[in-house]
Amino acid sequence: MANLDALDRRLLLELVRDPRAQISDLSERLGVARNTAQSHVRHLLRAGVIRTAGREVDLAQLGYDVQAFVTIEVTHRELDGVISGLRTLPQVLEVHEISGRGDVWCRVTATDTQQLQQALRSVLRLKGVIRTETVLALHEHIPYRTEPLLEKLVPTVE
Repeated sequence: MANLDALDRRLLLELVRDPRAQISDLSERLGVARNTAQSHVRHLLRAGVIRTAGREVDLAQLGYDVQAFVTIEVTHRELDGVISGLRTLPQVLEVHEISGRGDVWCRVTATDTQQLQQALRSVLRLKGVIRTETVLALHEHIPYRTEPLLEKLVPTVE
């Protein structure tokens, strides 16, 4: 776990609230020098607390409005190979090794059910995949979020 001070936590909360905020905006909002804000952002990047990969994208606006959650059962000695194979499939958005029923869980997107079926066939062709179980997402009620957790870490300033 990264060692975060109060400014790091406040900075994270500001970045979650406005991911496109510039360093100058952040320094002004937090009442610190621009170089201080930049230094803390670099620290958060090096520590892996924030990621450099892109901004949040609404995939439905790009035509990828089918979302599915796939549980995959794998031959355990082939687990690393399956994960490597999933990494090569562009429609696989995230992959988690899980406990319980199945071994790997992934989120997959597609433009329609035919494209989803093709993606699932690609998953089934990976060496070591025994079977899959797919659940379609019908509606997203709460998107991925971190703000409520970060708000608990930042004391209220009055």
